[in-house]
Amino acid sequence: MSSGPFFVGVDVGTGSARAALVASDGRVLEQAVQTIQTWNPEPGYYNQSSDNIWQSICQVVKKVIGGVDKSKVKGIGFDATCSLVVLGPQGSPLTVSKSGEAEQNIILWMDHRAEQETQEINAFKHSLLKYVGGQVSLEMEVPKLLWLKRNLAKTFGNIWRVFDLPDFLTWRATGVDTRSLCSVVCKWNYDAANGSWNKEFLKQADLEELTQDNFEKLGSDVQPPGRTVGKGLTAKAAGELGLSVGTVVSTSLIDAHAGALGMFGCRSKESKGADDVQGKMALIAGTSTCHMSITRKSCFAQGVWGPYQDAIIPGYFLNEGGQSIAGHLLDHVLKSHESYAVLKAQLGEDKFIYQHLNKLLPELAAARGLSQVGCLTQDVHVWPDLHGNRSPIADPTLRGVITGLDMTRGTESLAIKYLAFVQALAYGTRHIIENLYQYGRAPIQTLLFCGGLAKNPLYVQCHADICNLPALIPDEQEMVLVGAAALGAAASGHFDSLESASKAMGGTGQLVKPNTETLEFHNRKYKVFLQLLENQRQYRRIMQGDTK
Repeated sequence: MSSGPFFVGVDVGTGSARAALVASDGRVLEQAVQTIQTWNPEPGYYNQSSDNIWQSICQVVKKVIGGVDKSKVKGIGFDATCSLVVLGPQGSPLTVSKSGEAEQNIILWMDHRAEQETQEINAFKHSLLKYVGGQVSLEMEVPKLLWLKRNLAKTFGNIWRVFDLPDFLTWRATGVDTRSLCSVVCKWNYDAANGSWNKEFLKQADLEELTQDNFEKLGSDVQPPGRTVGKGLTAKAAGELGLSVGTVVSTSLIDAHAGALGMFGCRSKESKGADDVQGKMALIAGTSTCHMSITRKSCFAQGVWGPYQDAIIPGYFLNEGGQSIAGHLLDHVLKSHESYAVLKAQLGEDKFIYQHLNKLLPELAAARGLSQVGCLTQDVHVWPDLHGNRSPIADPTLRGVITGLDMTRGTESLAIKYLAFVQALAYGTRHIIENLYQYGRAPIQTLLFCGGLAKNPLYVQCHADICNLPALIPDEQEMVLVGAAALGAAASGHFDSLESASKAMGGTGQLVKPNTETLEFHNRKYKVFLQLLENQRQYRRIMQGDTK
C-alpha cells in the first residue's frame, strides 16, 4: 500500500452504504459495504432512517481505514442518493411515515407518493422548470415537501431542517449546515443563475413556510462541490468514524454525479495531448442509466435536465439525460422468456446467461452468412420504453414496441430479442445526444461507462457502433467511490481544483472503437427507431378517435 496521503470516499446507494480508502492517483486500496434498512409500507412508499445510515457509514469507514495511520487520511467526501431527510428540533429525526415511527425520517428517492403534488406544481409552468426539461419529477424534493405539508402536518410544522441525503451527511460530520449546489440545483429547484432560492416558486407550490428566516430550513449557505465544510470532522463524528478531529470534509455530490466526476478525469491509454472534459458523456449504467455531460456554455435542451450551473465541476454546466430502465429492462427480457428456466438450471447466475448469449450471437451470425452480429436484427426493431421515457421525450406514459416477431423458439429467439433490446438502449442514447446537438451542444467525442452494464461488452460495443463514438471503460470499476474521494482530495487542498482532482484520480481505461462497417446499417435502423415513436403516437391518436 502507498504511504499516503489517503482520502476516504463514502457512497450511500439505495440499499447499502460503502466506503473506500483511495490513493491520490485514484487507486481504490480498501473498500467495505454495509446494507441499510428500507421500509416499504405500501406500494410507491419507501422510507429510510438517517440514524441507521449514519451507523452503517461509521462501520464501513472504520473498516477501510483500519490498516493506515489516520493522520494520513487528509480528506473525506460523501455522495448519496437524492433522498429527503427531515429533522426536528436539535436535529432529531421527524417521521415521514403515516404510522408515525420517528426513526423513519427519510423519503427515499424512488418514492412515488407525491404524484398529485407533482402534477399541480407542473401545472403552474414556472420559468424555473426550464432547468428540469420543462417539468419537475415526482422523485424530486419540492413535491415531497408539499405531500408532507398536506398529509403529515405535525411533522411539517416541527421541521428544523430538511436536507438532501448527501448534505445531511456533511452536516452530521461537521455540525455545519452547508448545502451542495449539486443537490439543491438538481433536485430542489434552487435558482443557480441568481444564486438564491426562488420565493415566488415556493409560494406558488404552497410552501411559503420554507421561505422564512432567509430560507433557513432549506439551507441558506449553498456552496459548489469540493469546498471545505466548517472546521472538518467534529470530535463526536471523528470518534464514530475512527478518524482524526478536524479531518477535512468536502461539500457533497449526488451518487450518480460522483460517478460522473470520477469518470470525467479518465483517459484512454492511447490518448495524447489535451483531454477536454466538455467532449465526454458519462453513462452510469445500471438498473437505470444516467447520461451526464458538462459544457462551458449553458445548453437548454427540451426533455433533458439542466443546464445545472456548477453542479459537478465549478465553471461548467451539467446536462443530465437518462433511461428509466436499462439493466432492469434486459433482466425483464431475459426472465420473461420461455428459455430462462432451462438456461438458469444449466448456467446458474444471470451474468453467466448473458455471457452465454454474447458468445452465441456471433455463431448465429456465421450460421446465417452474416459478417456482422448487429445485422441479426435486420427485421427486428424495438422501442425500449416499457416504463416510460425520461429523456429526451420526457413522457412517462410511453410504452415499448417490438416489430418483426416470428415463430423461432428457444435460446436462438432469446438471443436475437436480447440483441435487439441492447441495440434499442443504444439508439436511445443516440436520441439523447442528437437532441442535445439540436439545442446547440458542443460535439461529444467519447462515451464513458461505469456501473453493472459497463461489464457487458455487447452493451458497450453497441453504443460505440450506434453512436459512432469511441467508448471508454475505466480500469477502476468503482468510479462513484473515486469521485467521492476526489471531493475530499480537492477540499483538502491536495489538488488546486475539483477538475484537477478528477483528472489526477480518474485513471486510465480501455478504449472500444466503433465498427465503421455497420455505420450505414445502424443509420437505417435508427430511422426505424424514430419511426416507432411516431407510430406509437399515431396509434394513440387513432384509439382516441382523432381522425387527423
